[in-house]
Amino acid sequence: MNAPVTAETPDRTGGRPILAASGVTMQFGGLRALNDVSFDLDEGQIIGLIGPNGAGKTTLFNCLTGLYAPTSGTVALRGERLPQDPALVTEKGVARTFQNIRLFPSMTAEENVLVGRHVRMKQGPLASLLHGPKFKRSEAEARERTQELLEFVGLSRFSDELARNLPYGDQRRLEIARALATDPAVLLLDEPTAGMNAQETEGTRRLIFAIRDLGISVVVIEHDTKFIFTLCDRVLVLVQGELLVAGSPDEVRGDPRVVEAYLGAPPEEVEAQLHGATDGEAPGGAHRKEDTP
Repeated sequence: MNAPVTAETPDRTGGRPILAASGVTMQFGGLRALNDVSFDLDEGQIIGLIGPNGAGKTTLFNCLTGLYAPTSGTVALRGERLPQDPALVTEKGVARTFQNIRLFPSMTAEENVLVGRHVRMKQGPLASLLHGPKFKRSEAEARERTQELLEFVGLSRFSDELARNLPYGDQRRLEIARALATDPAVLLLDEPTAGMNAQETEGTRRLIFAIRDLGISVVVIEHDTKFIFTLCDRVLVLVQGELLVAGSPDEVRGDPRVVEAYLGAPPEEVEAQLHGATDGEAPGGAHRKEDTP
């Protein structure tokens, strides 16, 4: 599978929303982690989600993927309300990666991707038990698809390597390959470049463009604003569980509310960070902490 890798984000306007969140609110006891968050993701679009630690970014991902049932509000894919069940959401066409890598460390790279492919394997229990022709054909197709995805993310040479033995950056690529194995229409990436060097980060940026070119819409959580502003068509800024700003990278970069509420730094320092002068260090100096509700 040799999808074209685009160096720059093309101009895409219009298109119907493929994913829509409407009034999503998430309450944990007396803590309101999300408050009336709404946004649309168009087909073929890449959206960035930024905000300080604790803003509710990962909580929003959990609501979008059925891991959390929102206190109120809805999430719809192609106009159909998504179930509040992660497995069913994946089957419908929404896949994700996690802030903390969740691979099966004692399984090979191929086996990890095959786990993701399982959702698209439809042979019944009898065929699985008897290992008949239908089962063998399904298994062969799954392995072929797995090898295509490993090649796509640049890991074909590590097919038989245990996941725990892969370098950190390759583990993150493997998790992306496993998510792609579910044949998603929408892919949610939670801090895909956390802990990466500049070369690995650029490789991830190009990979996300290539994923977009396959027709998959993408939402990315990142603290690296330089990465987000050179990747995304639109950027959403969450602050204390509320959607503060939504717009193009240029609109968000120049919005004084982002400077004041998100970055919390003097204007000259903010400007340096937004233009990547801090060599990838996260705004506010917090790059890889958990995004708590």
